[in-house]
Amino acid sequence: MEEYMFPCLNKKLFGLECYGCGAQRSIALLLKGDFNAAFHMYPAIFSLLVLLGFLVFNLFFKFKYDYSIKIGLIILNAAIITGNYLYKFILIIH
Repeated sequence: MEEYMFPCLNKKLFGLECYGCGAQRSIALLLKGDFNAAFHMYPAIFSLLVLLGFLVFNLFFKFKYDYSIKIGLIILNAAIITGNYLYKFILIIH
């Protein structure tokens, strides 16, 4: 399956990982049932799945605080993705 994945252009050109590096491999690991490895590959995978599930659910069912929940989940995902990126970047420097 690895040979069919898209390469990271940012990593190829600049040698630095981007915010999404590891997401494809994480999804592949999820499909194989390796949840722990999927989380270690890309920590935001489960919170992104919750956000995606909520967005699909919200297409069919509207309720009072749906906008606030969406914004909260988006902020949570942005924080996890940014934190993971900074963690990887700091590991590269040291």
